[in-house]
Amino acid sequence: MMNLTSPASTVSRRRFLQTSAATAASAYFVSGLPLQAQEDELKNDKMPIGLIGAGGMGVGNMSSARDYLNVVAISDVDSKRSESANQKLAGGKASLHHDYREILDNKDIPIVHIATPDHWHTKPLIEAMLAGKDVYCEKPMTLTVAEGELIRKVQKETGRIVQVGTQQRSQFNLFTKAIAMVADGRLGKIRKIEAGIGGAPQSGPIPVVEVPQELDWERWLGPAPLVDYRYKRSGRHGKTNCHYEFRWWYEYSGGKLTDWGAHHVDISKWALEANGQTGDILSIGGTATHPVEFKEGMPVQDDCYNTATAFNLLAKFPGGVELTIRNDSRNGVLVEGDKGRIFVSRGDLTGAPVDALKDNPLPEDAIKKAYKGYPLISDGRKAHWANFLYCVREQKEPISDVHSHMRALNVCHLAGITARLGREIKWDEATQSIAGDEQANDMLSREYRKGYEIDM
Repeated sequence: MMNLTSPASTVSRRRFLQTSAATAASAYFVSGLPLQAQEDELKNDKMPIGLIGAGGMGVGNMSSARDYLNVVAISDVDSKRSESANQKLAGGKASLHHDYREILDNKDIPIVHIATPDHWHTKPLIEAMLAGKDVYCEKPMTLTVAEGELIRKVQKETGRIVQVGTQQRSQFNLFTKAIAMVADGRLGKIRKIEAGIGGAPQSGPIPVVEVPQELDWERWLGPAPLVDYRYKRSGRHGKTNCHYEFRWWYEYSGGKLTDWGAHHVDISKWALEANGQTGDILSIGGTATHPVEFKEGMPVQDDCYNTATAFNLLAKFPGGVELTIRNDSRNGVLVEGDKGRIFVSRGDLTGAPVDALKDNPLPEDAIKKAYKGYPLISDGRKAHWANFLYCVREQKEPISDVHSHMRALNVCHLAGITARLGREIKWDEATQSIAGDEQANDMLSREYRKGYEIDM
């Protein structure tokens, strides 16, 4: 399936150090330098970047970071998307590539952004690290637990800087403030967390149609099984097994469990770790509803969306801590401790402990400590990029590193497995396996289609 024997430890870091941005790094981000001055340095020394995946997320991310970066190369298997992105992001001056590996081979490009569909994240990410690139990779970083193991191994061996696109850690300061409150003991010992992430849509049967001329459908599928292209006109994106709507097919994604789940379960796990509760998941079970019939954990119908539309799943952690992941509660994270509880979302931070801050504010450095001691250089969508570039130049682990991401994302992956099988599963962290369940264990990895194996 995947060759786990990696030459990654032989990759030289000199490729990064040869770039002008890196050699000048010692002049930047001097301790005590005002935040505005730090952001000005980012703007004055824009780094070249290659974009792999030129859809809405890739273009949106690059648009928000254009003050800091120059997009010099774009790769996409949809020529219409790559040409449009080139005009929007680079005034038509970027080089266009059908094969992303041409970007990885360019020694003058020190960093890349991977914004492909989920099933295409792992392969280019690993190959980018092995090519000496630092990477901002969209979430969810993987489609399986096994892919995460391999990514973590290669990252440790290469030492590359990888930021995952769980931007709630940077973009929405309400989450960072909530984590600071947890770390400061304002909630006491955490007992329960609820992550409300919404459910997935249904599609009904989607017909097989001719592949658009601008799309290389075989390469879009890549590591996934070779199937027909489907589309019917409906709403903004249409109903399809391709652009954007790939999220609702287990072949390419994990549905809402890895879409919004990658955000809110990440905040949930961050809160637990800030509370000193570092143990990994013990088990997960509950109920889930799918829009098609499942047999042995696999959908029996291949012409419509198949990820869970509704679910109420309970994950158990050491010390009796419980995390509920559900579709039918308010979008956000409810954290309950033995001293109080708070609710946090992209627009709200509420609860009695929040009200108490008026008379008993957090220590002045509490939020910075929660943010790994890093400066919050910018705001909005740019903030996560600013943290990434700060860490690239300082050669430090970013706020959304691959290891913390996988500790949270594995909960989402296991949630997907229990939803598909309809039974509780127990996780053995020491062996990275599901205890006593061969069928469930088989779902921890996936076969890569011949010709699309990871190039190690």
